[in-house]
Amino acid sequence: MYPPSTDPPPRIIVVVGPTGSGKTGLAIHLARQFNADIVGADSMQIYRYMDIGTAKPTPAEQAAVPHHMIDIVDPDEDFDAAAYATMAHQRIHRILANGRAVFVVGGTGLYIKALVHGLFPNGPSDPAVRRRLTDEAEAQGTAALHRRLQRIDRAAAGKIHPNDTYRVIRALEVSTITGESISAGHQRHGFRRKRFATLTIGNAWPRANLYDRINQRVEAMMADGFLEEVRELLNSGYDSQLKSMQSLGYRHLIMVIRGQQSLADAVALIKRDHRRYAKRQLTWFKADPSVHWLAPDQPHEATDRIRDFLA
Repeated sequence: MYPPSTDPPPRIIVVVGPTGSGKTGLAIHLARQFNADIVGADSMQIYRYMDIGTAKPTPAEQAAVPHHMIDIVDPDEDFDAAAYATMAHQRIHRILANGRAVFVVGGTGLYIKALVHGLFPNGPSDPAVRRRLTDEAEAQGTAALHRRLQRIDRAAAGKIHPNDTYRVIRALEVSTITGESISAGHQRHGFRRKRFATLTIGNAWPRANLYDRINQRVEAMMADGFLEEVRELLNSGYDSQLKSMQSLGYRHLIMVIRGQQSLADAVALIKRDHRRYAKRQLTWFKADPSVHWLAPDQPHEATDRIRDFLA
């Protein structure tokens, strides 16, 4: 993706953790101490008009520290880890050139991995293959294509949600064009090219406390107008089958608006699915031995680690 370089890689701070763990608050607290900008690494906060359901930093939080990679595409625009890595890479180098430090903050592990290590070469895209797969998805449903993906690449199918039309089609497209599964390409490449030197800090909570925080966050989202946000997106013409609209919370509330589910049942499912998502995030980040896990009451230790790293 980027030309090789013999220069020492720039140093950045990465703050990770599952949804509801308080990454935003911790990152803002730390970034203000180190004259830093925050670069978001969240696959949903990239979308405009999707604020409440994505737990996007508030206007006050964004005013406290400059934020980047938030509100950069509309809900009906394609965006993936490769596009994120390219754009975030450019933003980070501009920030560093201006003499400020960089904190990459988010819970989308693939975005962070793509940014730091680069992505394996997927091979050329074939518009005809993609168009055929898109037509099949429209005629048969994405779930049918996901079942096909399970037969040829069980590892990829296990990581891609059956409703994630874009990623299902992309995985099948890669397999069709190259004759190799997308998982095999990932394994061969191994994300070996490191573009930044990183200090990664994880915000750790006991599991029960984290789940309580998630439940409370969902209640706060509903009180802040999450249902109205979804209704406004639909009224603005955004199709319910868009990748963005099939994300956590949004797809549940679409069913409420259409009378297919009660609000109480939807809220219960949103809480459950956010807890499950947090568990998957923890599995991803716990697999990385470089993460320094700190309890919420250890901000001073985080400050000391960052000061030593940047020095």
